[in-house]
Amino acid sequence: MIDIEAKLDDLRSQISETEVLEFKEAKNNYDSKKLGKYFSALSNEANLSGKEDAWLIFGIKDKDKSIVGTQFRTDTAKLQNLKAEIADKTTHRITFREIYEVNTRQGRVILFQIPPAPKGIPVAWEGHYYGRDGEQLNALNLEELERIRKQAGEDDWSIGICEQATLSDLSEEAILKARELYAVKNPALLEEIKQWDDMTFLNKAKICIKGRITHTAILLLGKPESESLINPAVAKISWILKDRDNIEKDYAHFCCPFLLSIEKVHKKIRNLKYRYLPGGSLFPDEVDSYDPYIIREALNNCIAHQDYTLGGKINVIENEDSILIFVNMGSFIPRTIENVITADAPEPQYRNWFLANAMVNLNMIDTIGSGIRRMFTIQKRKFFPLPEYTLTNNQVKVVITGKVLDMNYAKQLAQMPELSLDDIMLLDKIQKHKPLNNAEIRKLRQKRLIEGRKPNFHISSHVAGKTGQKADYMSLKGIDDNYCKKMIIDYLREFSKGKRADFEKVLLDKLPDVLDEQQKKNRIKSNLQSLRKEGIICFEGKRWKMSEGR
Repeated sequence: MIDIEAKLDDLRSQISETEVLEFKEAKNNYDSKKLGKYFSALSNEANLSGKEDAWLIFGIKDKDKSIVGTQFRTDTAKLQNLKAEIADKTTHRITFREIYEVNTRQGRVILFQIPPAPKGIPVAWEGHYYGRDGEQLNALNLEELERIRKQAGEDDWSIGICEQATLSDLSEEAILKARELYAVKNPALLEEIKQWDDMTFLNKAKICIKGRITHTAILLLGKPESESLINPAVAKISWILKDRDNIEKDYAHFCCPFLLSIEKVHKKIRNLKYRYLPGGSLFPDEVDSYDPYIIREALNNCIAHQDYTLGGKINVIENEDSILIFVNMGSFIPRTIENVITADAPEPQYRNWFLANAMVNLNMIDTIGSGIRRMFTIQKRKFFPLPEYTLTNNQVKVVITGKVLDMNYAKQLAQMPELSLDDIMLLDKIQKHKPLNNAEIRKLRQKRLIEGRKPNFHISSHVAGKTGQKADYMSLKGIDDNYCKKMIIDYLREFSKGKRADFEKVLLDKLPDVLDEQQKKNRIKSNLQSLRKEGIICFEGKRWKMSEGR
């Protein structure tokens, strides 16, 4: 998550505007058509310069970068609606990655974060391509337009041609299934589809290219033995069942055609019913441990985003303790899961763009973009832990938990329906003892959702009062330093002297539960030293006692 105030300072410190940075005063309003043109231009220039994003900023004077403030769309909902308005008129509905508002002493500033144009696909606004010559907004020149277009296929393994493959290497059953799915996606073409021969259909569905068999065609529709045609890439999904001690109990391997294998993997997963403990009307009686949409979306994401050049397979690990894990090879292109959730828009860059488009055409993926956010929303509505993404070792691992881990935490969510998904994602980190950055901490504190010191946060009294967790709150909060010092002083006045171990026996179970034992001991030691510096107690003969005159 971006520290947007620091980002604003960084952008203002740049000497002048660039092709990927534009400042506008926009004191009262700004023409929406011109805004769309700037979106197209900045997105295309970010692609050409290899930048992760471009920025358009309202409320800043270009000449000296001073803040003048802007009244453009002061209603936050209307401001955020710009994402949809831009998407309606751009290529592939690409829109702002995020729109930020910053209220400074000098005035309000709006920062529009713009993604780069996808590789091989220049971004148009209302059918026209725009670019920048220095600070000037112009039509994207022909050389730049071709430079972007030539990127198509440069790094996309999935668009590669299997020179030795023919139509006979594809499964007739898989092609038939693909026709059915394509017809569901395109009902207006139903009668036409029936008239197409297989190769015409495959070309129309953008699975093959001019009668040539692609890597995508082998993955989705190839016969099992055709896997050798994409060597050294591997077309394999492994399902592994493990018990509660993480010992393997069963396994199965599935090859291409992935279009048919997905259903076979799905049937292997034991989707048991989860029954909630009695808790009034807060929860339903029972639900599936794993929502079918989540299984489908996670598995399809593994297929669409796998880095097949690494020669690895996709793993689906089912743990009997109601945990489902999906693992695919390759880095996570959006960099963080927060980027995907907060953007709630199609990701502008894909490792396998050709494959992803083919999966959209076959109705395997609802749309290119918002499926992950829907997975989070489904878990939120069931009061289950949110999906957990681990992005290390050139792998993407997604953990789906099919049960409630902490009933008190679940009740907290159930009784505070006003919490946004972003808020719940941050609270979910606290539940899982994950670290928070400064911007996340500031956001939760402003909303009075947490208390405590970094990194030992706990639910706030505001939340605890609403959810009936007052006892838990007091246990987590524990006694403060002033009360800790008072108990030390009371002990010495009662017993004259004491070792640190004596104070630990008295205080350890009264300090905040969010601290581990060593942290609690350090807190006691710190309070003893503080009292010594204040001249209230002193150390004599390996024991503490009250100072003279106290």
